[in-house]
Amino acid sequence: MALPVKLDHCVIHVLDWERSNAFYRDVMGAELVKREAGWAYRFGEEQLNLHGPGLTPAEVATLPVQPGNSDLCFEWKGPIADAIEHLKKHQVEIIKGPLQRFGAKGHGTSVYFRDPDGSLLEFISYRA
Repeated sequence: MALPVKLDHCVIHVLDWERSNAFYRDVMGAELVKREAGWAYRFGEEQLNLHGPGLTPAEVATLPVQPGNSDLCFEWKGPIADAIEHLKKHQVEIIKGPLQRFGAKGHGTSVYFRDPDGSLLEFISYRA
């Protein structure tokens, strides 16, 4: 029996709000959400919460996420070739791929790259 659960948010650590906001807005297509302290990045119904400059330990989990320790996959709704062109346009280095991977919707084609703080990111396309 499936439980009434779905992923709500993940957490990454950023070192520079302005640099990360530009990357996640322009490269990843995030909606920037200003919070009382810092920012969040929203992708439809999912969200990345952020640990970063100016946040006190009371505002983050007891064990804050460290810069570069995240590994996140985002579905690219078009062909993977379009994702590759998009990353090249924004001068984002592809560190691996395209290659076959298995994601939430089954088999797809992925490319891997890093955000400005070193977190590993992946675009996966399920389109042939």
